[in-house]
Amino acid sequence: MSIPFVREFDFEYGRCDTVSPLVRRVIAPNPGPFTFTGTGVYIVGCGEVAVLDPGPALADHEAALDAALEGERVSHVLVTHHHLDHSPLARTLAKKHGAQVHGMSPAGAPPAGGEVRMEAGDDDGFRPDVEVRDGDVFTGPGWTLTALHTPGHTSNHVCYALKEENTLFSGDHVMGWSTSVVSPPDGSMGDYIAQLKRMRALNFDTIRPTHGTAIEAPSPFLDAYIEHRLQRERQILAELAAGRTRIKQMVAHMYADVDTRLHPAAAHSVLAHMIHLVEQGRVTTPDAPALDAEYALKA
Repeated sequence: MSIPFVREFDFEYGRCDTVSPLVRRVIAPNPGPFTFTGTGVYIVGCGEVAVLDPGPALADHEAALDAALEGERVSHVLVTHHHLDHSPLARTLAKKHGAQVHGMSPAGAPPAGGEVRMEAGDDDGFRPDVEVRDGDVFTGPGWTLTALHTPGHTSNHVCYALKEENTLFSGDHVMGWSTSVVSPPDGSMGDYIAQLKRMRALNFDTIRPTHGTAIEAPSPFLDAYIEHRLQRERQILAELAAGRTRIKQMVAHMYADVDTRLHPAAAHSVLAHMIHLVEQGRVTTPDAPALDAEYALKA
């Protein structure tokens, strides 16, 4: 089952686009192999608004957000997780509007194998003013946002559901243009798959990722997203059966048609799958699962 990615959409950097009756979007000029066209900052409401994932600390981007928010008051700054393409501008924006930054603090676990595995790296200084918990509700004139703690991509990842439009702002948990990186020790494939299934069961009408455009048919998209992860597990088991017992060997074979710049991130996703397979008792390793460990099928 192939994932029905959507990679073509109309946008201009700095332009504020109305994407639904309650939602506007400004895209930051930080395109790249992990950020696609750049960080999409969502403004929810009118007059008194919430801003989701303010994005990177770039002067042009900050000016574009200021223009989009002119005459309005930001009551909530909501952050999905602490990566440098999502959270750095949160504190600055909140101070301008007398608002607070809402999100979950990072777990503090160092990345396995170095910073190469993460999209834009970690925003190590990120600390929210208000710690978000699963089920927390934020409201403004005509809008209601509910927090969904969705660990997997990171342990502190939070999605936000807009009740009035049955829409989910999915951060990096689900992306319309690509699959998401899950990188141990902070990322967990078991948690990630469980939260995809939870998201599927909630039957949203629309999913709006931070990178790329909206997913307008979430149910079949999520079915394919979940199947992709299960297929990847089957591929890993086949790699082991073929005698490729180390992650580097597997990545070179499994991702031969993928930009090599993405191979370090792919290795961490394979490691996340491997940890999950060890947890399920389907794969063994002499020591703890690691990038350079040797693996075998469970006898």
